[in-house]
Amino acid sequence: MELNLTAEEAQLVDAVRSLLQRNSTPDRVRASEETGFDPSLWTDLRQLGVPSMAVADGQTESATLFQLVLVAEQCGASVASAPVLEGIVAVRLLARCGDAAGDLLESVCEGDIIATLSLGQAGDGVPNLVPAGAIAHLVLTMDGDDLVAARLNPSGARIENLGCLPLGVCEPGDGVRTVLATGSSARSAYAAALTEWKLLSAAQLTGVSAAALGLGVEYVKSREVFGAPIATFQTIAHRLADDATAIDGARLLTYKAAWSVDEDRSEGEILASMAWLFASETALEVTRDVLHYHGGYGFTTEYDIQLYFRKAKAYSLLWGDPKVEYRRLADLLLVPGCEYVPGGEVT
Repeated sequence: MELNLTAEEAQLVDAVRSLLQRNSTPDRVRASEETGFDPSLWTDLRQLGVPSMAVADGQTESATLFQLVLVAEQCGASVASAPVLEGIVAVRLLARCGDAAGDLLESVCEGDIIATLSLGQAGDGVPNLVPAGAIAHLVLTMDGDDLVAARLNPSGARIENLGCLPLGVCEPGDGVRTVLATGSSARSAYAAALTEWKLLSAAQLTGVSAAALGLGVEYVKSREVFGAPIATFQTIAHRLADDATAIDGARLLTYKAAWSVDEDRSEGEILASMAWLFASETALEVTRDVLHYHGGYGFTTEYDIQLYFRKAKAYSLLWGDPKVEYRRLADLLLVPGCEYVPGGEVT
């Protein structure tokens, strides 16, 4: 695995970072929290090629999953109020379905509709909480043995949550439905999308951690107690050093997992699960530490760390309870022949 970015990948990171630094400032994020969505930012990202870069367009090759992970990491660092992860995973899943996706893939790539993925299998009459479900026009989900695309009229009303994310409810029978695949091919395509979601989410959480650590370092250098910056206190300095090491570990594990999936290596699925778990824990620990070092200020809306703390909490729960994922990972590692099926279970 080559850890050094190519010139093209470095340019991609610089372009995304530059756009987000201008158009996803903390003030813009705060202003978008009522709905969890910034339409203007989404337009800017689409013009840059997100999420259409996830598929080939006849003139350029599709971005690798590793390159898409780089994009997701920058979105996490700016806690961007845009459905980037959802769009990327949906585009790749639609492309995997070939002609059955019809004009849906083109409509998503051109920005006519916002697409997302339901992370759980639809149950009989039981609605699912769907990432970006409040703003999505298209939800991809498993219904029995069928992979379906449901066309919806987004309500814009999000389900209340700590991160102010645009979570919405998707009923199993909602919308005009198109069957994209069925049977083993549907389960395989959906399982691949779930793995990609975990990888992109791990990258997003790593970006959250890195940005939060930057806030913490700047704060402890300027905050003085007993006539000295609190950065000089060993407990604080050592803990921040531990946090920096953990972030490097989360980034490396996520990059390795993305490379493994790109190379179609057998351990890709396992590494994706590990990356998501470790990045989730790291984001929660880093943002908690930095908020703690801010003292009471950390809980006030005037300080940015509370944004990162809340987003880390919310992002890490979109996939579900980490304890359940640990059990899945243990089964994949220790039980021969185990594999994921839709809904995230292991058989």
